[in-house]
Amino acid sequence: MHWKRALLWISAFAWLLTAIGCGKEAEPFKVGVIPAQNEGNMKQAMERLEERLAEGLEKPVEIKIYSDYQGVVEALKYKKMDMAFLGPLTFVQARETTGVHAVVTQLIDGKPYYHSYLIVPKESGLDSIEEVAENSKKIRFAFGDPNSTSGSLIPGMALKKQGVFENEQEHDFKGITYTGSHDVTALSIQNGKYDVGAIDSAIFNQLVESGKVDKDKVRVIWKSEPLFQYPWAVRKDVDGPTVNKLRKTFLSIKDPKILNVFGASGFTQAENSDYESIRRAAKEAGRLEIE
Repeated sequence: MHWKRALLWISAFAWLLTAIGCGKEAEPFKVGVIPAQNEGNMKQAMERLEERLAEGLEKPVEIKIYSDYQGVVEALKYKKMDMAFLGPLTFVQARETTGVHAVVTQLIDGKPYYHSYLIVPKESGLDSIEEVAENSKKIRFAFGDPNSTSGSLIPGMALKKQGVFENEQEHDFKGITYTGSHDVTALSIQNGKYDVGAIDSAIFNQLVESGKVDKDKVRVIWKSEPLFQYPWAVRKDVDGPTVNKLRKTFLSIKDPKILNVFGASGFTQAENSDYESIRRAAKEAGRLEIE
């Protein structure tokens, strides 16, 4: 009869573990977001996105807005975050150090691409990147965040090919500034604080359409080759079923309050290979930590 008693004890212990487990709340799926512009309506939009993702994943979701790229990459590295919305440059850097995977990206006017623009005040005599290079010693140039793809990496590489820029200390310009965000760059050019600025094309168009930037006061004089849009990426140990649920949920989002904060018309699937051109540019610029 001892074996029956043992079975009873085992059954009781299993029931106890189940009861304790049922009493615990599910660990939330944590998402980090770096706003490409000043935060503005970001908080309300992220609350709505939290709800949608929680429904799709069938578990709680927490979205945290970060002020800088490094904070997000560190959180991914130490497993304090499961998913992040990253700039393409930050993504390829994080992929080298943490192995993150691209899941989805946003569509702008139905396309998953954008460009780096060089913009100038309307009355500027500059009409091309070649003229910017020729007149560099007279020009106050504005990049965005140092870790921005379209606001720093890509225009920096283009100016390097023109022979007038290596880095913040080595260049031929009258002055170099990093404004920290695309909207600050646009407004600074509009107000004549700088002579030329580098900016994300989708954000620039969004600022013009919203009236925050006057289209009659700013001109575009150069645009890069197409760049794949900002990825939403997960840690390498996030399982396949969760990734599939994330993709399905993002692709179903039609809520304008969520889409508008990204200037998006929808979302589409993204793969690591979509960012290979950015990876090559970052490697050429010495912006990757290759292990």
